[in-house]
Formats: sequence, structure tokens, C-alpha cells
Amino acid sequence: MTTHGQSRKTTVIRLGIAAAILWAVITAASLFSGQQTDTHADMGKPVLPGFAERRIDASQIRFSMADERYTLARSETGWVMQEEDSFPVRQDRLVALATGLETLTYGPRRTADPAKHDQIRLGHPSDSGTGVLVEVFDSTGERSDAVLIGRKNTQLYVRGPDADQTYRATGDLPAFYNRRAWLDFDIIDIAPDAIRSLRVTDSNGNSAYFARPPGGDPRSFRTAPPYENLEVASRLALSTTALAITRFNPDGAKRDDRLTTAPIARHISETFDGLEIDLRAHQEPDGFWVTLRAIEAGEGARRAEVINSRVEGWAFRLPQFDWADFTPFVSDLVVNPPPAEPNPNE
Repeated sequence: MTTHGQSRKTTVIRLGIAAAILWAVITAASLFSGQQTDTHADMGKPVLPGFAERRIDASQIRFSMADERYTLARSETGWVMQEEDSFPVRQDRLVALATGLETLTYGPRRTADPAKHDQIRLGHPSDSGTGVLVEVFDSTGERSDAVLIGRKNTQLYVRGPDADQTYRATGDLPAFYNRRAWLDFDIIDIAPDAIRSLRVTDSNGNSAYFARPPGGDPRSFRTAPPYENLEVASRLALSTTALAITRFNPDGAKRDDRLTTAPIARHISETFDGLEIDLRAHQEPDGFWVTLRAIEAGEGARRAEVINSRVEGWAFRLPQFDWADFTPFVSDLVVNPPPAEPNPNE
């Protein structure tokens, strides 16, 4: 009995020691994980206190990254992007930005180690870091607000431009890493099944005209007068070109009086209900550009008027592959028909 009691006592002591060690490990892990120090006095407070009042006087909002900078500026006609020859920016994104900056609040504290800033995309862009410096300037040109912002996955992080301490932030902001997302390129909305015909003139001066019947699928385009004696070389290539205007998606803009080259190709799309889009292509030293003009007959020519109000005076830069869809060689679309075989019965 004595031996059994001593063994039981030893087991209890050992379990008690193990529990104490486990508790000590858990406590130490909690301390070193930073969970006890994540909270701070500014938790839940605005990152930019008073921005709701200052935003009314904002004249510029600048985004600076290690490899890019762009500026949203207030103009007499609305907000524009300076680096794109003052092309209009999307109003919905501007509202989302202003609301987002106004309601952005501090979450838990994160790293204060500069060597770790880039891990949460808060490295300073002046040091080739991954953060985005957002600066707001008032009507006098003075900087009224500034904050470094980073987005990792779906989470936002912030810190002061000259501070090492970082914070997780609560709120929502529109995409800010790519200037393209701000530009108001919602210009043409034509469904693929609306395209009736296409006329192309290539860089060699060759032309061709194609059409399809109502209800025809994208591969039903055929040569039309006066080119009806030509055969389609590739139905896929032809449909890609014929429907190119329905995928119009530029990635830059500039005033058309800054074009330095003459157009080398022409692409004219027409819909079944009479809207015509005349596109002319330029191969500029700084990329692939196009100009547009809409034509619509009748007194109800409202669509053409709206489109022209958005494109008049502007040239639009396209990615090379998109530009190529508008500028194929006619010889890639059609071939001369083979000679008729002699009739053995004649």
C-alpha cells in the first residue's frame, strides 16, 4: 500500500509540474506573439482625422509608387488625370476613394521594424519599397494629408510617411496600384451580335468589305460587294477583326493633336441598327494608338453624339495584341478564289 501511495503521489507531482511548464509556455508564447501589445490608444480612430472637412477643398490627390506616379486633379469640368493629358477619371472610383479615406480607421498594431515593411507592402516608394504614398493637396497647393498604404491580399495596412510603426487598417479603398483603373474608358458598349458589317483598309492600302445576315454567328461574316469574288481565308481571323470594336479596351489616352504619325490603317464597324464606328490606327514611337468617330443617321442619333462627346480630341493607346485585331493585312482575311475547273462535259 505504501509503495502504491508513493507512486500515485509521484504521478500527481509530475502532472502538476507538467501543467505548470505548459502554462508557462502558453504565457510566454502569448507575450512573444504580440497579442498583448497589438492594442493601442488609436484603435478604431480615423487614420486621417478631419478629412471629411478637408476633402471639400482638395485640388489634387497624388499616388506615388516605386515605379509609377499619377495625380488626380480637380479641373473646371471635373476630376482628371494629369499624366494622361487631363483625361477624365471615373466618378464612382473618386467617390469611393474620398469615402474610403474618410472612414479608414486604425486596427491592431503591426511591425515597427523597417526591414519588415515590405512584407505588408508598406515600404516607402522613395526607397524602392512596395508601399503607396497617398498625398492630398488643398486649393493652395499645400499638402493637407499624407499616408502610406499597402494592400496584401484583401487586407489594408497603413503607416505615417515618416513613421516606422505600422497598423492594420479597417475600411475599403478602390484599386490604387494601377492608374488604368481610374481612367473613364467606358466609351463603347456594343454587343457582338449587333455588328452587321466591317470595312478594313490595311497599311498596304488594300481594302475589303464583309457582312453577315441578321442572327448570323460570329463566323458567318462573308465578303460583300464589291469584294464578293474574294474568299475568306480564315473565318476565325475575320470574326476576331469584325468584332474587335466590342472589346475596345484602351490603357492610355492623350490629346490627338500630339499624334506624330499619319494613320496606317482604318477599321469601320457598322451595327444592324445603323451605328457606325470609324477607327483609325497610328503606330507612334510611344506605342499603338487609335482615334474614333461615331456616325449615326436619323434624328435619333443619340448614341453617336454621346460617343463623340467622349472621344473627340483624344487618341487612345491599345495593347499591341488588341491593336493588331484592328489592323490586319487584308491578305490575312481573304484569298483570291481558285480558278474554275473545266467542265468535262463541254
